[in-house]
Amino acid sequence: MSNCIFCKIINKEIPGKIIYEDDVCIAFLDLSQATYGHTLVIPKKHFENILEVDAQTLAHVMQVTQKLAKQIVEKLNTKGLNILTNTNEVAGQTVHHFHVHILPRYDEKELVIEFNDHSQDVDLDEVYQKIVK
Repeated sequence: MSNCIFCKIINKEIPGKIIYEDDVCIAFLDLSQATYGHTLVIPKKHFENILEVDAQTLAHVMQVTQKLAKQIVEKLNTKGLNILTNTNEVAGQTVHHFHVHILPRYDEKELVIEFNDHSQDVDLDEVYQKIVK
């Protein structure tokens, strides 16, 4: 896609700090550096989000994500990391090219990813039935 910033990085139209590249995907440092070493892993073929990417490409992207995550933990001496992808604006997706974030973690307070407990408000049987039927 001509206006996609990630496609422009893939095509070397704009620079990026590329830390991995093969025929299927590329990984580079995120400009925002939400945490030190924040890396994006993306397929070279343009897919809007995880719902559109084919299974083979997704599997490869995740294998590369795991390899780089191990390398980042070792080389940057992290205490942990988050791996995530956002789908659509409501979930925080700002670039509509499927990508996986590797977010190295050094302490609990540098980045807040919060899961709220709604167990008292949700009927799990109802949700289960809607998903599996």
